[in-house]
Parts: sequence; C-alpha cells; structure tokens
Amino acid sequence: MRLERYGAVTVLPVMAAPAEYGEHLRARIDPLMTGIGPVEGAVALTAALARLEARGEAPDLILSLGSCGSRVLDHAAVYQASSVVYRDMDASALGFPKGVTPLLDRPAVLPLPCPIPGVPSARLSTGGNVVSGAAYDAIDAEMVDMETWALVRAAQTFGRPLAALRGVSDGKAELTGLHDWTSTLHLVDENLARAVDGLVSVLTDHGLFALEIPALQGQTLAQSLAPDSTS
Repeated sequence: MRLERYGAVTVLPVMAAPAEYGEHLRARIDPLMTGIGPVEGAVALTAALARLEARGEAPDLILSLGSCGSRVLDHAAVYQASSVVYRDMDASALGFPKGVTPLLDRPAVLPLPCPIPGVPSARLSTGGNVVSGAAYDAIDAEMVDMETWALVRAAQTFGRPLAALRGVSDGKAELTGLHDWTSTLHLVDENLARAVDGLVSVLTDHGLFALEIPALQGQTLAQSLAPDSTS
C-alpha cells in the first residue's frame, strides 16, 4: 500500500482482489487490498485509515477501483460511480425504506464525485452477492459490486471523500463460472489505468475542487462527507 500524491492531493487507492490488479495499474499505483465483499472492505479500510490518521498521514481522497457487473453497460469499459446504494439493507418490515439503515442519519442513495472528464458515469449497487441473470431485475442501478458502499461508509467515518471507478467485467450473459469474471479483467485493468491518468491530471490541475458534485436527494456534499454523529 502506498499513498499517491497528485499535485497537492494525497490519494489512497483501494482494490478488493489481486486478479483485478494487472500490469497497467501496477505501473501506476500500489493499492490497499481489502479482500472481497462489504465486510472485508469495511474492516480493511477502517483499519488502514486509523493507522494513517494516527501517523498524521490521512489521505485527502480514497479511490476505489475494480470490476463490476452490468447487464446494460459496455463490457470492459470504465465508469465513474455517480452514486451508490446498499442492496442488502432491507428493514422495510419495520417501516424503513429499503436501502435505509435504521437509526443511521444517511439516505438510501449516497452521491459520489465524478471528477474525470470524458469518463462516463453510472449508478452503483453494492451487496454481498454475485449478481447474474434475472437477479438484475431487482436492482435499480446500472452497475453492481461488492465493496463500494462499505468503503464509502468507512471513509465517511474519517470525514474523507471517496471516488469509485468500475470496469465492467460481466453481466451480459448468465454467469457459468469464475472464468466469466476473469476473462475480461486484463482489458478492465488497461482501461482503469487510463481513467487513473485522467484523475491524476484533474487533481493536479484543480485539487479537491474537482470533487464538487450536485446535491442528490437534498444531501449536500458536505453532509455526505460528514463523520457519523454517533462516532
């Protein structure tokens, strides 16, 4: 793991799986590897940020990179996540809207910055399951992954912004095995690396001002980055 400095901005790259970390990204970043899934993501990033903060080295920005599934987006293409939802959270039996964590002052949809010119954006859904085939019918987002919501919540605990880049590795057809995920990862790696180059350029030129995004569902960027009131 290595903090990257782009102009005046320090960035902590975060990835889940070594299979997604190919030669093109290896030439650019040395990420924190969290492991796969929301629990591993939250635990690993929280621990890393706590250590960095204790040393006075907390990053200005966390950058989440990796693959995703999508039934509607171009395969191997990279997208900036404009928002993220937690599809596993369903307390609707208690009267809470689906996606809203009970007794937590956070909306079901968290906005994310999309600072890289020329890289398209799409909505992201995080959960602990691999989505395939008809399971996409129940998801109100163009992309699915297994870590970003958890990483955002960890980042919020430390008052840090997070940007997410996802390359589409699968989803057009029903998954039949591990190879359906890994077969396009070399292309995802190359395209993610190009997107990182774009982020380097915009952060070098504009700093953290590049992260300003419109309010989503009444939530300002400052509110989305505010540390939890319960922490």
